[in-house]
Amino acid sequence: MKLYDELVARGLIAQVTNEEEIREMIDNGKATFYIGFDPTADSLHVGHFMALCLMKRLQMAGNKPIALIGGGTAMIGDPSGRTDMRSMMTKEVIDHNCACFKKQMERFIEFGEGKAQMVNNADWLLNLNYVDFIREIGGCFSVNNMLRAECFKQRMEKGLSFLEFNYMPMQSYDFYYLFQHYGCNMQFGGNDQWSNMLGGTELIRRKLGKDAHAMTITLLLNSEGKKMGKTAKGAVWLDPNKTTPFDFYQYWRNVEDADVLKCIRMLTFLPMEQIDAMADWKDAQLNVAKEILAYELTKLVHGEEEADKAQAAAKALFVGGGDDANMPTTEITADKLTDGKIGILNLMVACGLAPSNKQARQLVEQGGVLVNDEKVPSAQFAVTEEMLKDGVKIRKGKKVFHKAVLA
Repeated sequence: MKLYDELVARGLIAQVTNEEEIREMIDNGKATFYIGFDPTADSLHVGHFMALCLMKRLQMAGNKPIALIGGGTAMIGDPSGRTDMRSMMTKEVIDHNCACFKKQMERFIEFGEGKAQMVNNADWLLNLNYVDFIREIGGCFSVNNMLRAECFKQRMEKGLSFLEFNYMPMQSYDFYYLFQHYGCNMQFGGNDQWSNMLGGTELIRRKLGKDAHAMTITLLLNSEGKKMGKTAKGAVWLDPNKTTPFDFYQYWRNVEDADVLKCIRMLTFLPMEQIDAMADWKDAQLNVAKEILAYELTKLVHGEEEADKAQAAAKALFVGGGDDANMPTTEITADKLTDGKIGILNLMVACGLAPSNKQARQLVEQGGVLVNDEKVPSAQFAVTEEMLKDGVKIRKGKKVFHKAVLA
């Protein structure tokens, strides 16, 4: 199966322009393509995962990725998928986040001469003269068409700032600049980026002529990826200091039954023949599929050794074993104890198992919290210093495990 057909079979492609030409370029390693990442945090999360996996697939087929870090556009903020305006970040924070991104991306794609490149649109956007930009680029955009774009329509009721209204021309300018200076002939993005991406393709054609080859392709990147990236605790990060390999493994092990094969198709590098053989799996077999998914993705992000540890720890816990060596652990300092004890509500907040005492209380009162395999009887329950010395295993619901120990 050629690469383009494989992307279709994996359920990745949503919309394209010039499908036959795109197919020919991707299948023959002729695409120099970019995907943009806004540096809004100091770690990538699983909402970016599909884009990273796509870049890896395309590079393996001989295509050249450009990871575009939005250091310039992040100064404005993308209104796509937002119901309110993003908070502004300083240049120092953006630069720090960019450096963190590259380190994580190196697990997926190979950077170097003739290989993948990382560029920051701050290098060209921040030096633009506003009047010159408006004169050169502004005439290529119809305000009527922009207001029909989904990313703007959903903001009109609450109000769309002029600051954010500039985002589409700026993102379009990125493709125009990369086309001219880096030979970038293709752009990829999620469904919520379609209008912005079409703007880039149209800008190149209007400025450089109809014969300019600039391709646009969208995948189920953000629409699925953002959904994948959220849990009750917030984002699931690729940084092991933010989301441990065990928690990362457990996140994928606990996906909904209806989503497991979709995630295996989109995110793993298992052969399609092997995945298709799972199509009729049900009940206990779906749990096996979830273990495969969790292991493969943990190995991709954190390495085989961490994936082995996470899988072993998960199996030990769920069959009633006592091997908690690789369980996420929080050290509780003595100053958090009162009369040699810490209340279960405070302990859950300290361990990140609940964002507040109120939500911890609700979980306890619903019978969803166990300490050392015993149901917590009430919100007044406390863990003693002696218990913490030995290590206390806390279970929230059926699938979230955590250990607390005395520092």
